[in-house]
Amino acid sequence: MEFIDYYKVLGIDKTASEKEIKNAYRKLARKYHPDLNKNDEAAKKKFQEINEANEVLSDPEKRAKYDKYGKDWQYADEIEKARSQQGAPGGGTRQGGRTSSGGFDDSDFSDFFNAMFGGASGSGGRARQPRFRGEDYHAGLNLNLEDVFKTHKQTVTVNGRNIRFTIPAGVENGQTIKIREHGGPGVNGGPNGDLYITFNIADHPQFKRDGNNLYATVDLDLYKAVLGGEIIVDTFDGQVKLKVQPETRNGTKIKLSGKGFPVYKHEGQSGDLYITYRIDIPTGLTEKERQLFSELSKLRTK
Repeated sequence: MEFIDYYKVLGIDKTASEKEIKNAYRKLARKYHPDLNKNDEAAKKKFQEINEANEVLSDPEKRAKYDKYGKDWQYADEIEKARSQQGAPGGGTRQGGRTSSGGFDDSDFSDFFNAMFGGASGSGGRARQPRFRGEDYHAGLNLNLEDVFKTHKQTVTVNGRNIRFTIPAGVENGQTIKIREHGGPGVNGGPNGDLYITFNIADHPQFKRDGNNLYATVDLDLYKAVLGGEIIVDTFDGQVKLKVQPETRNGTKIKLSGKGFPVYKHEGQSGDLYITYRIDIPTGLTEKERQLFSELSKLRTK
């Protein structure tokens, strides 16, 4: 039978601390646990190897014997027996007082383990298996900008389950929210994992969003820009009437306070809407209109 490198099985160094051994074991045991790998013989075998490695390395006496003899393990009993007969300290190793990891009996351990340590220790009772938190799930949700302007409920299907949750107004593109304990089921009574949903929000054809503020461009006809007046413009929650000042220049910006996007999880608070005027130059002029513009031009140059 071949020597088994338990440190390699757990992916740790020989100088690993008890905490590092425990963390490595729990991480790998959760990954290869039979409850999470149904009908996977390779995972089952790996799980048994991990438990065996932990059985040895987490027990100070077993680990000391394993480290001491290493690849010369087959001579361990002879050496220990000789030392015991000579009264040398350290003869023999304690086989009782510790239960095997994960509820495994002798048949679940390798020939190497049984030969070196005499089978799984303990009184024969099955150990309580460690509890593992369920796997976290991740999902993406495609939405339009209108969808996140108001708080509403939405249903997503993850791993065949329909999950209904609330989307707060003001979530941003790329933002991820967590829904507790809606991930994978726990193992051995452990808690469920969480569900993380990332929002993919499409660009709007009329409004550009930057944080809580909105930006829009409004066409303004030449005559209104020169003479002033009133116009109706769209906001995200309806139309408003604006007063245009006479002699408004192309590119003029105005701010509509509180007409932007809702502030995430701050009910009643919103950003601002910034409007940029774009002067619409008339085309298809009549001969009369051309004459009038010509006369205006002459008046401006005098």
